[in-house]
Amino acid sequence: MAFPADNTEWLGHLEAVREEFAVLIKTISSFELVNLIVRDEETEADARGRLEGANVVFHRFVHNDVWLRDCAPLFVVKGAEVAAVDWEFNGWGMKFDSALDNKIPDFVADYLEMPVFKTGIVMEGGSLEVNGAGVALTTRQCLHSKFRNPNLAESDLEQALNDYLGIKKILWLENGLEGDHTDGHIDTITRFIDENTIITSVCEDRSDANFQTMQDNLERLKTFTNLDGQPFQILELPLPQNRLEHVGEVARASGMFGERLPPTYANFYIANGAVIVPTYNDPNDQRALEILTPLFPTRQVIGLSSRAIINGGGSFHCVTQQQPVGKL
Repeated sequence: MAFPADNTEWLGHLEAVREEFAVLIKTISSFELVNLIVRDEETEADARGRLEGANVVFHRFVHNDVWLRDCAPLFVVKGAEVAAVDWEFNGWGMKFDSALDNKIPDFVADYLEMPVFKTGIVMEGGSLEVNGAGVALTTRQCLHSKFRNPNLAESDLEQALNDYLGIKKILWLENGLEGDHTDGHIDTITRFIDENTIITSVCEDRSDANFQTMQDNLERLKTFTNLDGQPFQILELPLPQNRLEHVGEVARASGMFGERLPPTYANFYIANGAVIVPTYNDPNDQRALEILTPLFPTRQVIGLSSRAIINGGGSFHCVTQQQPVGKL
């Protein structure tokens, strides 16, 4: 993870974001070690003050932002060996500064003294959802973006994911949530619960722009099969009921005032012993937790506020990147 550092990046919400981050990090650290990147002296001092006693290791490294799901390395395993895969990160299709974040995989691999595979291909962790058995979900809206890999065909991307991550079958959805500046990351809408169970976001308001997109995804998911040709079990997870938008004077000055945010319960983080679910002070918060709880019988399902964090465009899965056991 990385700790929030810049008030402008957070459109004036930095203090509230840091409060939510601290709760999230403390919660995760009660189940597993958290390696936390901090940008500078002020950020480290603030984080240490909020996280006293937590199971956290601090790392000073100058970076752009906190979305380590997308810019940190993805990990691959072979027996007890673990290696890092370094995809290129270009700020979600060149929307934001990303040169410093693109160096994070090397920093992580060097710290862990771990082999690193260089792909030369733009790819974000949030654009992929894997079942651990050779199957991945993604969206064409993201992977077909002309600002990522304009010279690669769909078959080229599938081959790269097979070569570097061992993915044998790609399940393509079309589009993601309205207001998602990542161009439809899969981790905001659809997730694997286990190898053969998928939970997907649905919108219950027919007048909402997300309604038809989520329905189209749901119908497509029902046609998908695993490597053995068997259908998946498809479960539905409601989106938050309330529409959220950018507000405040910083948002107004930046021209983002009134733009839609993409809150979702699907952006949960699976920890050792817990599933940590973002909530938004929304009527559907408790309902989402009740749907998810029985799906993870060996883990504690915990809802934490992400009402401030969502101002950055993502939530708990977006700000984390798990590392497999084998090289600590």
